[in-house]
Amino acid sequence: MEMHDHCSHCGKKFKIEPSFFFGAMYVSYGVGVAISVATFIISYFIIGIDRNYSFLAIILTLAILFPLIIRISRNIWINIFVDFDEKAAK
Repeated sequence: MEMHDHCSHCGKKFKIEPSFFFGAMYVSYGVGVAISVATFIISYFIIGIDRNYSFLAIILTLAILFPLIIRISRNIWINIFVDFDEKAAK
């Protein structure tokens, strides 16, 4: 769950300020809701599982994908504020 302090290609510092990634919690919430809705639609409407078991499927899906959701949320959050510098990457 830890991230590197600096980019391995360009040396950009990821931790811009002490509480920078707190905003990623909001992104994580949105990603989690999107995954939950997709899981419910697939399990309830497409597969035809009972509603209670569909909610169990949501909980299991979120528990399994939790580390991936955190990483994706942090990457989305930092890409909102930091632009990619192609010259520095070379």
